[in-house]
Amino acid sequence: MKSSVEQIRARFDKDVDRFSNLENGHSATIDSPLVLELMTRAAAAINPGATNLLDIGCGAGNYSLKLLQRIPNLNVTLLDLSYPMLERATQRIRPHTTGDIQAIQADIREVELDSAHYDIILAGAVFHHLRGEDEWQSVFEKCYHSLKPGGSIWISDLIEHSNPLVQVLMWERYGNYLQELGGQTYCEKVFDYIEQEDTPRPLIFQLDMLRKAGFPNVEILHKNSVFAAYGAIK
Repeated sequence: MKSSVEQIRARFDKDVDRFSNLENGHSATIDSPLVLELMTRAAAAINPGATNLLDIGCGAGNYSLKLLQRIPNLNVTLLDLSYPMLERATQRIRPHTTGDIQAIQADIREVELDSAHYDIILAGAVFHHLRGEDEWQSVFEKCYHSLKPGGSIWISDLIEHSNPLVQVLMWERYGNYLQELGGQTYCEKVFDYIEQEDTPRPLIFQLDMLRKAGFPNVEILHKNSVFAAYGAIK
């Protein structure tokens, strides 16, 4: 049985410091600095006049901070399970925007979002916690309806591959990356919590679900091993 929402929240409550670094806060994710760059550049290119940002699973605020370097003074809505993460994100973001900051401690599956309110949604390493296909559909539809016309959503996440042989190949490659980063013990630790917490889906599945939710235009920014960055425009 996978971890409950409460168990996932408790783990992230204890991990605030690790996620409070733009350069290596997401080091367990392959190419995380590149992905931050690509996602925020894409968001700024598509919505240069944005005023309202929603950061789903904001953690300590890295994605919002990176976007604020490109589009200053946004109104930022931070959404996360973890209250300590929200506190840290708010603290880090406040010096970088004159806009409003709203921190919401909630599960994206449960929270209600205003319709046609946001110009940009960022979702970094969060949707792999979704379980059944109905949850993916509901969350992507919620994101679609909360965006203004022309608004965009940009996602980075752990993915799996539909072909089991390809999945084994890519999983081994990821394991090699983790071992180079922190040794065998670190690799086993990361694999253990992925097995316990996460239910990643193939990239094609997620792109299809975005289209099904109503997005006419989907884009792949980057893919490496079992990680991808992608988005959609309303």
